[in-house]
Formats: sequence, structure tokens, C-alpha cells
Amino acid sequence: MNYAVILAGGSGKRLWPLSREKRPKQVLRLLDGETLLRNCFDRLKQIFDVRNIIVLTNSGYVDVVNENLTELVQDNIIAEPAVRDTAGAIGLISTILNKYDPDATIAVVTADQIIKPDEVLQQAINDAIVFVNNNPEKMVTFGIKPTFSSTTLGYIKCSNSKKVQDCQNKIYSVDAFREKPDEATAKKYLEDGNYFWNSGMFVWKAKTILANIEKYLPEAIEPLAKIRAAWHSPAQQEVLKEWFVKLPKISIDYAVMEKAENIHAIKLDCSWLDMGSFAALADIINSDENNNIVIAEKSELLDCKNSIFVTEDKKHLIAAIGLDDIIIAHSPDATFVCPINQIHRIKELLEAIKKNKGDKYL
Repeated sequence: MNYAVILAGGSGKRLWPLSREKRPKQVLRLLDGETLLRNCFDRLKQIFDVRNIIVLTNSGYVDVVNENLTELVQDNIIAEPAVRDTAGAIGLISTILNKYDPDATIAVVTADQIIKPDEVLQQAINDAIVFVNNNPEKMVTFGIKPTFSSTTLGYIKCSNSKKVQDCQNKIYSVDAFREKPDEATAKKYLEDGNYFWNSGMFVWKAKTILANIEKYLPEAIEPLAKIRAAWHSPAQQEVLKEWFVKLPKISIDYAVMEKAENIHAIKLDCSWLDMGSFAALADIINSDENNNIVIAEKSELLDCKNSIFVTEDKKHLIAAIGLDDIIIAHSPDATFVCPINQIHRIKELLEAIKKNKGDKYL
């Protein structure tokens, strides 16, 4: 059977004070009143039975996921008791599905990506499922056609595109995964034409990714075996809490994909954004005549330009005079003001808040 898995465990510290430890970025209502998680779910339910859509999230986010996805089957929210990066999350859900459906095919997506139009990804996922079901030893990732020489994204090098029966998209061979490059290397990747941005989305058989985790990340074997044995038993949560933290804290790219064989890719020629910071809003929100990005029901700006103003509070007025290259983000109990060129220091700020003000504002 085919399953969709949404990875929704990230907190999104770079979107503070809107995102919090109990309210992650994927449930912020920044997209015409909708959330990233909702958009992701709606995209998937067009091609998957809702009963086969599963959300993996932090244990602290279960309630907000429930509130956001009311039609999701309760048992389909898997709460991770600790942060263990994508290798742990993927190992966990693959182990659970493989226990009850040894032939399970899984599409793994993340909740914090904006993809337009939806149909491009939907068709690519359908094609990847057809390809993997016909070639169960192979794994598929999705590469984004780059539009500029990004130094903040990983890349995949692809070659030998082939037309495959019953697939509208061509299937590429993946030659290598490349980490975030410097500016000169990123320009070479863009000019080359065979390098795509690494989307962090995948399609594979549960049994295939588990075999690769066993081969390349042997430290995960015992924890996953313990969790598998206890799943749906009275000891399920106790064993999950005890053994999940023993999984290596590493991404699936580092742990498996950079080393594995039989990796293929489908190119996505679409508008794509990994929603990681306020600055990213400029790529999805139309600016005003002074190049300001405004997400607010009520605002009054005098002589402001190149700035970002954000609030989810429909009753709150944001008013400003003479600002240039400034971010102002308002939440009910905290307001963040920062020059755009200093946004990279937000984690430093949060550490200071934690030290001096405790966890109340985090």
C-alpha cells in the first residue's frame, strides 16, 4: 500500500516570536490565513487516502497538529519523544509501517515547504510511486530546478535522464549529493545544469530504506528493533521513550543517501521555498510600492521601504515611520525588531532571552 508521511517536527526558531516551542512554524497562519501544514496535507490528500497520511511531529506539537488537521486519523499522528533529525524520524515510521505492511511504499515530505503549482509535485510523487513499486530496490528523491546560485541549500548531481513507462516525468540517476557550496561553486552548479536543489523529499519502500539504514547506520538497528517489537503493546510509549533517544542524531542525507546505491531523482520545475526565515517571505508575498512585505490586517507605514512587518493578530495595528531594511514581528506577548542584515543572530538572541527571562517567551 502507498503511504504519505509528513515530517513536522521542526520548531522554526528563525520565525520567533511567532513560532514558539509549543507552536512551530508549520502552524503559523501566514499564507492567506492558512498554515504550511494545512497546505501540505491538502496537497497530499488529492493523491492519497486520508487514512494513509501520517504526521511525525514533536511530542509537544500533537495538540496543534490535531487542531490544524481535524480529519486526520488520531493514530496517524506519531509523536517523537525527542529530537533525532530525519534519520531517526524516517527509521521510526518505516519500522512501524513495515511491521504491518511489509510491502509499504512511503512518500516522505516536509511540512515547511511552499510548492506551486501543487500539480507538479503531485504528478512527481505519483510517478515516483510507480517507479519504486516496479523497482523496489530503488529510492527516489526530488530535485528542484535551481533559479539562482544558492549557498544555503544542498544540491544533488543528476545524469542519464530516462523516460519510464507509465511515468510522465523523466527519471534521473543521482551521481552525488553535495553540501551547501560557496558562491563560486554554486555558480558552477547553476551553469552546469545537472545540479538540482536537494528538496529533502523521498519515495521508497519501507523495507528498502530500513535495509539501507541497517547497512549505513548500524547504531540504529537495536533501538528500531526494540520499538518495533513493542509497537501496539501496553509498553509502546515506555519503550519508545527509552529507545528513541538512543537513535543517532543525524539527517537521512548524511546517514544514508550520500552513501547508498540505486538513488534516482525526479526534477521539479516549479516555484519552491523552504520557509526558514522572515526574509523568505519576500519570495511568496507580493511587496508594496516601497518593497515592503506586510502580513497584517491593519498597518500604516510612512516613508518605510525594504522592510518586513508581520502579525497574525487581525485586530493589531502595525504603524511605522522612516524604516529601511527592518523586520518587525509582533505576537501577543513579544515583539521582535531587527535590521534584516542581522537576522542571522536570532539564535543568539533566543539564548539570551532563555538565560535572562527563562522559557516563558520561547
